[in-house]
Amino acid sequence: MKKYREVRWSEVVRKAIVEYLRRLEEGGFELTTRELLDELGEGFRESLKKLSFEDSLRGYERMREAEWRRSSTTRVS
Repeated sequence: MKKYREVRWSEVVRKAIVEYLRRLEEGGFELTTRELLDELGEGFRESLKKLSFEDSLRGYERMREAEWRRSSTTRVS
């Protein structure tokens, strides 16, 4: 913050709080696909275009297996 002394940090914080409250009142923090892609940036979007279907399917399978292991070890029996 010291590096950017010209920024009115109280205004930045105020806007963040207003946005946070708006999202709470509208039902939460779920992002649309478009919002998520916008937040991740153009570089991420370009890397998605280069990803083959087979690579994305393998990634999905690894993620699904990891999530199953995570959730199955945290359940109370």
